[in-house]
Amino acid sequence: MSALSLGGKDAASQAAGRRLAIDLKWLPRTLVLGLIAFAIFGPLANLLLWTVAERWYFPHTLPLEYGFTYWAKVFSPRGVAWESLATSIVVALLTVICSLALAIPAGYALGRLKLPARSLILLVFLIPQAFPNLPVYVNIARFFYDVGLNGTIAGVVLVHVTHGLVFAVWIATASFAAVDAELEEAARSMGAGAFRAFFDVTLPLALPGLMASGIFVFLESLDEFTGSFFVGAPDISTLPLLLYTAGAGGNYQVASITALLLLVPSIAFMLVVERFLRADVLARIGH
Repeated sequence: MSALSLGGKDAASQAAGRRLAIDLKWLPRTLVLGLIAFAIFGPLANLLLWTVAERWYFPHTLPLEYGFTYWAKVFSPRGVAWESLATSIVVALLTVICSLALAIPAGYALGRLKLPARSLILLVFLIPQAFPNLPVYVNIARFFYDVGLNGTIAGVVLVHVTHGLVFAVWIATASFAAVDAELEEAARSMGAGAFRAFFDVTLPLALPGLMASGIFVFLESLDEFTGSFFVGAPDISTLPLLLYTAGAGGNYQVASITALLLLVPSIAFMLVVERFLRADVLARIGH
């Protein structure tokens, strides 16, 4: 009986050792996931606290008073938030229209036609992203000042289009490449012309990718600060410019409310994009 009891104790101790080893194995992963979650949600929690903080200063960990006074100030008739929001939406919509007007024919040609320098052409659209924004926008602002586009909606839209074309053309190219060419050829064989086959067959099938492309361009334009600052300020005020002005002036409540206004549509639209961008379209981006 003593031998049996000793064997049972050994088996129990071995089982406990295995459980401890498993727990220690998951400990580093848990710590890493916790740090990642803190890095992502910590700033968001701080942002949300600042949006409702009436008084908050060092060394207090949490706000001393909560309220919505600053929300009322931001959206009051005398505030500039409504004007900045309207300007940002108008600029973003015009940027989407101009970008897609260029991206749809370019994407169709790059996605369906056998062009000799196709990869090089796609690479050219990445050039605005390849250089630091600051020196590029300084020179653009100087040129726009000479031609009278500095401080105008048109000038800001042109600057945003240069960045928006990267997403628009690349995603449009992948969207058209993912459409089976035989479907368009079948429509042509039934007597449809080139334009009718494009508008009735190819374009509707590529439309989800094009909508995702437009959403990417819209979000890029909505969050663009550097180009809007050098080309549009002080005549054109957008939400990123309002965020910068409030933050630089130490008005963290107004800056946080403005940042939240920019964050909410970004999250909502990205969820929509996830539904539109299919795996076959993503696989063809850059190919």
